[in-house]
Amino acid sequence: MRKKTAMGRAVAASAVLALSAGAAAGCKAVATQPGAGNGSARTAQASAPGPAPRTDAAERADAKPAKPQGPAQTLIMVSGARGTMVRELQARLRELALFDRNPTGYYGSITTAAVTSFQARHGLARTGSVDTGTWARLRALTGQPSQWALHPPTSKPLGRPDPRCLTGRALCINKSSSTLAWMIDGRVVSAMDVRFGSQYTPTREGTFSVYYKSRNHFSTIYKTPMPYALFFSGGQAVHYSADFAARGYSGASHGCVNVRDKAKIASLFAQTRIGDKVVIYR
Repeated sequence: MRKKTAMGRAVAASAVLALSAGAAAGCKAVATQPGAGNGSARTAQASAPGPAPRTDAAERADAKPAKPQGPAQTLIMVSGARGTMVRELQARLRELALFDRNPTGYYGSITTAAVTSFQARHGLARTGSVDTGTWARLRALTGQPSQWALHPPTSKPLGRPDPRCLTGRALCINKSSSTLAWMIDGRVVSAMDVRFGSQYTPTREGTFSVYYKSRNHFSTIYKTPMPYALFFSGGQAVHYSADFAARGYSGASHGCVNVRDKAKIASLFAQTRIGDKVVIYR
């Protein structure tokens, strides 16, 4: 009996040691049961430990390094903007032949397209908006616009003057640009919008001279006033037209050169002399 009791104590002690060892190893263990079944030990299967939780340091170590970024560009002008800075932008783009009209001070679709073209030409991001990088590049490639360039006197760009206009005193009238430039010795003194006769009553082209001036002229043929008339060829004259001022280019003259800015034609009338050249060309 004593031998059996001692043996039982040894088995129990072995079981306790086994439990302690399993716990220390991190496994789930079950004590063996002596005398169960055929006397073999029944043991629960140990479950494998799961992966250790990832730390913030490990996440950062696996993250790909960010690509270095260039200096941030600040937006200066975008579509819908208005003002003097937009007018300067348009004048500079026009100097580079990217903006084919006079500055308006409004950033619309035409200005957006011109900015995009400039950016594409110079390897900049084609956003159509002006950021600090685009503005710096544009300013480096263009000169400071003059007051004339920022505020042109005509709604359409002045056409290139005909060589006949570059000497003496001349009314330089361009049918392609619908503009009149009053020039003295090749210098533009003033400029204004003009319109011409219809296809049935065309304005003559060529070199003429002012042969008669009539401040308050009235046409007995068409029964209409022709203030500040400067006659240059038969019954054709440069004069103010109230119809042109009201309707714009939707109308036409009977062959005369109409001016819609009354103040400008009044000033021109005061400056011109009999014999001054009138050059009409395309």
